[in-house]
Amino acid sequence: MEKYHEQVLRAGRKIIRLLALALNLEMTYFEKPGVMDSPMAYIRLLHYSGEVSIPEKGIYGAGAHSDYGMITLLATDGVPGLQICRDKDASPQVWEDVQPVPGAFVVNLGDMLERWSNGLFRSTLHRVILTGEERYSIAFFLDPNFDCLVECLPACCSLSNPPKYPPITSGHYLIERYKLSYKN
Repeated sequence: MEKYHEQVLRAGRKIIRLLALALNLEMTYFEKPGVMDSPMAYIRLLHYSGEVSIPEKGIYGAGAHSDYGMITLLATDGVPGLQICRDKDASPQVWEDVQPVPGAFVVNLGDMLERWSNGLFRSTLHRVILTGEERYSIAFFLDPNFDCLVECLPACCSLSNPPKYPPITSGHYLIERYKLSYKN
C-alpha cells in the first residue's frame, strides 16, 4: 500500500500541474511551499456488496455526493456502477454511467478545487449503483496542506465575477464538511 500511495501521489501531482496550466497559472503553482508540499493524501479501500440498487427507493451503493477535497483518483476493478451527473444543479438530474477503462484512473474534481477556481471547475457529483456483482475500488484523495489558504485564484475572478466563496484553510474546510456529514 505504501508503494501504491507513492505512485498514485506522483500521478496526482502530474494532474495538478495540468490543472494549474488550465487555470493560467505557473505549472508548479500548487507545488509552492505551503500549498501542496505536505498534502493531505490518503487512500480509501471500497467494497460494494453483490446486491442490487433500487434508486426509486433510495437504495444505492453510495448515494449522490461530491468529494470535499481537491482531486480524487479512483482505480476500479472494471465492474460497472459508477455514475456521474454533469450538471449537479439540473432538475431532474441526469445520470451517466462511467465506463471502466482498464489501467486508467477516474479523476473526480472536488469541492475545494471548485472553491479555488470560483466555480470554473465544478466538483464531480457521483454515485454508485449496485448491479448484483461485487465491486471494489481504491480512492486516492489528494488535498492541499492542512494550513493552506484556499481562496479564489486571481485568474478566476474579476470585478464582474467576484469570489463566490470566502477564504478558508484546507484543513478547516474539510473539518467543517466532515462535521456536517457525520452529525449525530
